Amino acid sequence: MDGRRLQDLVAFLAVAEEASFTRAAARLGISQSALSQVIRGLEERLGLRLFARTTRSVSLTSAGERLLALIGPSLGQIESGLEQITALREKPAGTVRLTGDEYAVHSVLQPAIARFLPNYPEIQVDLTVDYGLVDIVSSRFDAGVRRGGLVAKDMVAVRINHIRWR
Repeated sequence: MDGRRLQDLVAFLAVAEEASFTRAAARLGISQSALSQVIRGLEERLGLRLFARTTRSVSLTSAGERLLALIGPSLGQIESGLEQITALREKPAGTVRLTGDEYAVHSVLQPAIARFLPNYPEIQVDLTVDYGLVDIVSSRFDAGVRRGGLVAKDMVAVRINHIRWR
């Protein structure tokens, strides 16, 4: 589905829920005339009237009621999902996947993770010990930790620890 069609359905849902073009337009942050044009275009593409309109009221037609029943729950779930994902900014959660050789895991990652996790209990860390030059993107790792020159040419390297070998 292209973005325009989804925006049209969001506009339809707002008008249906508000039973007012004025309130729906304010909710969507667009002008009333722009919202009216969006709804008119949607009705033309569908070949159906979705709303019965007068200067004082707006109500759903039977086709509009059916469309609302079909898409309302789905768009509500999408909105709820986006709110849940947005909440991650306030409270990080999920799994962080890291890879490193045995030395990096034991000497760098495990101590850092031990300090980090008490502050972020909703985060799980998946550590993988690996000695190869893993493509962390295709292997779905969030980061890889390697010593010095053991970084693949196409990977971005950032120094996280400085240890001198004697």
